[in-house]
This record gives sequence, structure tokens and C-alpha cells, in this order.
Amino acid sequence: MSESGKWRGQRILVTGASADSAIGLSICRELADLGAALVLLGRRRDALEQTRDTIAHPERHTVEVMDLAELDAIPARIKAIAAETALNGLVHSASFQGYSPLSRINAEQFDRYFHVNVAAPLMLAKGLRQKGVSAAGASMVLIGSVAGLRGQKARSLYAASKAALVSLTQSLALELADKPIRVNCLAPAVVQGPKADEQFQLLAEAQRQALLQAHPLGLVRPLDIAKACAFLLGPDSAWITGATLPVDGGYLAG
Repeated sequence: MSESGKWRGQRILVTGASADSAIGLSICRELADLGAALVLLGRRRDALEQTRDTIAHPERHTVEVMDLAELDAIPARIKAIAAETALNGLVHSASFQGYSPLSRINAEQFDRYFHVNVAAPLMLAKGLRQKGVSAAGASMVLIGSVAGLRGQKARSLYAASKAALVSLTQSLALELADKPIRVNCLAPAVVQGPKADEQFQLLAEAQRQALLQAHPLGLVRPLDIAKACAFLLGPDSAWITGATLPVDGGYLAG
């Protein structure tokens, strides 16, 4: 894809930007191709640098190492990142996912799901709303899941955390509208990549086939998520906020 003039100079922070994240990497690749300058945030410097070195215009992008479990430190870190150049957008792609049968759920699991999937984006939004951090018309995109819109067996913690993200999106959209900062959410179904492959290995063959058949257009590609994310970040969606957009290959239609 050729670089777009409307994206040149746009500074976007992406969490979960490590090279081993199919969604995060694809989002970074798409935004870099469009001409954005990215702030790649995650826990592992080597994986972030690998992303930077494999996407377009690596010299434009910076790496920020941070564990989003350090909730109270997030707003100050966002403020520091934007000290010289304000952010035009923020994508929260980092996520904790997996299967959690009711018989095995404990407090530690609960905290882990809700820390990364709910509390972290809340604190990222708190950071983004600070004076001088966001440019006029900034946009925030949260990566949710169809599990937040329809329950899934043995995934109650994950589904509940992603359902909370839908409500969080709506509430933040109202609270940040006067900045103005738009806030939207993407809800992918099963996305092709290493994480999906790992989860498929936990299922019986009949369950795998049923899951495949539940996606009439086939499993979602990381690129599909990336393009939808770019749409919600960019000016073509200037009057969309508080929305959750399924990118699911027809999963929710059935």
C-alpha cells in the first residue's frame, strides 16, 4: 500500500505491538504503510524492535518497554511519551486470553484478565486525556472480541472482560467527547495466527470443525483487523464514537 498524505506525521501509540502478536504486528504494519509514526509499547524490547525493523520506515518509530500491569504508572508514562509530540491515536491491542472452565477459576485468573483487558485501557485513556497529550481529533481504538457480545463456553472470564470493554468504550466516548477524543472498539472473532493455533490444539476435532463452520466467511485475517483499526483511527470515521464494530466473518450472524 502506498503512503497516504492524510497519515503522514500522525503519531499513533500501539500496545501489544510485539512481533509475536499477529494482530498487533498487522496493525503496526498497516499503519506504517499508511505513513504513520508509531510508538510501539510492550513488555519485551527484543520483540518490539523486531516489529519496528520489519515494518515500513523503521526510522520513524520508537520503542517503549512497559508492563501494563503497573496500572498507576501508565498515565505518567503516556504523558512522558507525548512530551515532545502529541499523540493522534492510541490502539490497545494487548490482551490476555484463554480458556477458563468454571471449576478452575480463581482470584489470580480474575485479576489477570481484568488487569490487562479492562483496567489497562482505562488507565491508558486517563493518560490520553491529560493536557497536551493528545492532538485535536485524536482517536482511541480498543481491541475487544465477539466473546464480549456473545457468551462462550469455558471462557467466562475472557468474555466478561471483553463485555466490560464494550461498556468502557461507550462510557469513555461520552467522557472524552469534549477533548475531543473518539473511542471505539473492534470485536474480532477467531483470528488466524499462533494464538488461534494454540487454542485449536485444546479442542477436540468435532469442536474445531464446529468453530470453523461458525465463521461463514472463514476465520478472520489479522489484516482484516488492521484495516478496520485504521478506519476507526482515521478521518473517514470522524463522526463515529462509542461504537463496537464486529470483524467476525459472519460469526454473529448465525
